[in-house]
Amino acid sequence: MNKSSLVKIVVAGLTLIGAAPTVNAAIALDRTRAIYVGDAKSISLNIENQNKRLPYLAQSWIEDEKHQKITGPLVALPPLQRVEPGERSVVRVTKTPAADSLPQDRESLFYFNVREIPPQSEKANVLQLALQTQIKLFYRPKAIVLPKGENWQEKLVINKTGNGFSIQNPTPFYVTLTSIAPKTLKDGGVMLKGFEPIMLAPKSSQTLTLNAGNLNSFYVTYINDYGGHPELKFVCNGSVCNSVPDEKKDGK
Repeated sequence: MNKSSLVKIVVAGLTLIGAAPTVNAAIALDRTRAIYVGDAKSISLNIENQNKRLPYLAQSWIEDEKHQKITGPLVALPPLQRVEPGERSVVRVTKTPAADSLPQDRESLFYFNVREIPPQSEKANVLQLALQTQIKLFYRPKAIVLPKGENWQEKLVINKTGNGFSIQNPTPFYVTLTSIAPKTLKDGGVMLKGFEPIMLAPKSSQTLTLNAGNLNSFYVTYINDYGGHPELKFVCNGSVCNSVPDEKKDGK
């Protein structure tokens, strides 16, 4: 499972006797994040039952940014469905009239969840484990959609501080950073010690305590719309560091 998605294990059965079982997901999702552009009637997410012998139920729902289950402005349909062994199916995310009240000048964050429900075991004293997958779901108003090929991550401004970095996100988009390294990871670069992946909300900033030393350039890895991990090179002029336009990496 990609690190960008969260997998939870839910106990769905009785008591385990003997050694711990090997847990393999049955219901798999086709992506690690989803984007709902505001003018779409719905978006489709593909799921697959990777168990070749047993049918599973797939339970789907959406949570808000505080991880509270909601019934609008976005909803997952159907909320419960049976997926036959080895078969695929679709979950539609659609909006309710309440979507009109969402901010139109920035993205809104939600979470899409799908939980597998295994068939009841015919054996006694069996512990059944149901895996739940959770991914970020971004509602993106049509008014802020950028032309194809433009990367808002390049607009980040990073300021060196006495004990690390202050990262400013002036854009209307969420930005997830997965590493900061003195040189590109593709060439063996090593992430700065103490860095933890962060997600910056639109028009926000965050301070990181890191041993940046005397770095005058470094590489930042982010997650794009497709779950990829492109890199951007930043060069510092004094304490202010900006991305280098002529070293754009592939990504969105």
